[in-house]
Amino acid sequence: MAGKMSKADRPDQPNAASRFSEEKATFAVRGADTPDFDTGIAAIRNVLKTLPLKPGVYRMHDAKGDVLYVGKARALKNRVGNYVQIDRLANRLRRMVALTRSMTIVTTNSEAEALLLEAQLIKRYRPAYNVLLRDDKSFPFILLRADHKFPRIQKHRGARRHKGQYYGPFASAGSVNQTLNALQKLFLLRSCTDSFFNNRDRPCLLYQIKRCSAPCVGRIDDASYDSLVADAKSFLDGKSSAVQAKLAKEMESAAEALDFERAAMVRDRLGALTFIQGSQAINAEGVGDADIFALAHRNGVMGIQAFFIRGGQNWGHRSFFPAHVAEMSEDEVFTSFLAQFYEDVPPAKSIFLDRQLTEVDLLAQALSERAERKIEISMPQRGDRVRLVKQATRNAEEALDRRLAESTTQGKLLQEAADLFELPEPPRRIEVYDNSHIQGTNALGAMIVAGPEGFIKGQYRKFNIKNPDTAPGDDFAMMREVMARRFGRLMAEEGEQERDENWPDLVLIDGGKGQMSAVMQIVRELCVEDVAFIGVSKGPDRHAGRETFHFPDGREFTLPVNAPVMFYLQRLRDEAHRFAIGAHRAKRSKAITVSPLDEVPGIGPSRKKALLMHFGTARAVRNASLEDLQKAPGVSAAVAQTVYDFYHSNG
Repeated sequence: MAGKMSKADRPDQPNAASRFSEEKATFAVRGADTPDFDTGIAAIRNVLKTLPLKPGVYRMHDAKGDVLYVGKARALKNRVGNYVQIDRLANRLRRMVALTRSMTIVTTNSEAEALLLEAQLIKRYRPAYNVLLRDDKSFPFILLRADHKFPRIQKHRGARRHKGQYYGPFASAGSVNQTLNALQKLFLLRSCTDSFFNNRDRPCLLYQIKRCSAPCVGRIDDASYDSLVADAKSFLDGKSSAVQAKLAKEMESAAEALDFERAAMVRDRLGALTFIQGSQAINAEGVGDADIFALAHRNGVMGIQAFFIRGGQNWGHRSFFPAHVAEMSEDEVFTSFLAQFYEDVPPAKSIFLDRQLTEVDLLAQALSERAERKIEISMPQRGDRVRLVKQATRNAEEALDRRLAESTTQGKLLQEAADLFELPEPPRRIEVYDNSHIQGTNALGAMIVAGPEGFIKGQYRKFNIKNPDTAPGDDFAMMREVMARRFGRLMAEEGEQERDENWPDLVLIDGGKGQMSAVMQIVRELCVEDVAFIGVSKGPDRHAGRETFHFPDGREFTLPVNAPVMFYLQRLRDEAHRFAIGAHRAKRSKAITVSPLDEVPGIGPSRKKALLMHFGTARAVRNASLEDLQKAPGVSAAVAQTVYDFYHSNG
């Protein structure tokens, strides 16, 4: 590497692209989106003429400019040159070359930087020819805040903006919640927000059930609370035996002093500690901080199992099934997966794998640069670490077996749905729509998406009903508006002849003939074709399993109550209903906190609060005279005039 770069200048940092020489090949050949080897090779050859023998990252684009593939190279000219040797390429790469119409080149200072940037760009663009980490949502952490006299312990996701110690990652929200509950019983640290803490005049329920020491009302002094915080840090750092010994000594001392109430409380804390230790699925004592990965491969599907060990404690495990792995080697998939996985997750000091990777040294160097500390990646050969890797391997194989069994079942259900709704092939994308409102208020429509792999929650959408002509509670008009916006946007973005993965094969509407009539009115106006629309109405007495299915041409049918495809369709409808209700509740809750004063221009939170504190209600502010407004504390004459004019503009 040519000199050490600052953290801000590394390619994996926000806005880093502007610091690198990213150039679009303006002379690249443009053509139709029909695959064509000659055109694709010509585009690559034109770019190849100007490429240096330097490390970097390249992006291949199709005729629309969408990213087909992101790759890294130690020497750009040599790596990109391989794509013009068609006879040596796998079928997958041949298809990619035939679609390529332009390239974007980014040079970096080292191959390690290129690896980091490659992972960042793959996650940003999600190209069709790269290995994709499908389940890449943020992991939960435990945060011990350090910005308050009495530190708070809480669950945390996302950016690390708060001052304090972060412990994780945990494999799931369930595992972090379970640990957090036990930690509250063990260390009695507060979990409430600062505003809740500052406004207490008596202990809350958590104190009554012995899950908080109530520092908010002085039930514990500063030194004692600091001692609890220190114990919590020791435990989370892996020193659980020291904490256990300290608690045992405290309990013994309290018993000898005949303070049986305190002895019982310490005993309960010891029980919480024992629970945490006993809930560990694997014994990782002595390992320290480590991430363990194992890969299983069968029938064209690859599964990767990850275990997270921190301080010798197992903080859960998760299975991953990367996408776009056809015709790719296990080594290539594993390396790409790890680079993308650690794009958002801080790596442990040690990473244990079930195999040696070709680019393991490069990956370790890249992760070390990102973490700004040494990261070791190895395949253990003996001892407890081998046992842990073998357990991860067994879990990976079992998870893959379950995945393949589920895929087989899911494929059968989709084929049955295709036969049922007269589709030419099993649907790849199913959209389900539902409306939610209470007597017409806070009305919205909801869309959920499902496919061969199950629910695609990142594609869920909600539609706030905006049309002023829609009468409150008019479900038919609401559905028309939702359909018009959804398919109108699709038609505008994709065009009638360009159907991609965003176009549904099957649309299920929660409703009967009326809803179907409203939907088909919009569908015909937009000239939407090759999409099956089906209405699903509840059966007699609204019993599940008695649903009636409605075709656009008026045909209706029901299914046997115990038909497997019936259960599948019920699950889709229930998920749409759950999402619609949840979105409606969130909208209703937000509306409750909205004040009429929010609409007054130039009135910030402090002045709004001052007016409400003085007058009591927003209605009283609206009805107040100019003289009364001027008397409110913290309200200037100009602000009073602004408020008065806003409510009395019509005289």
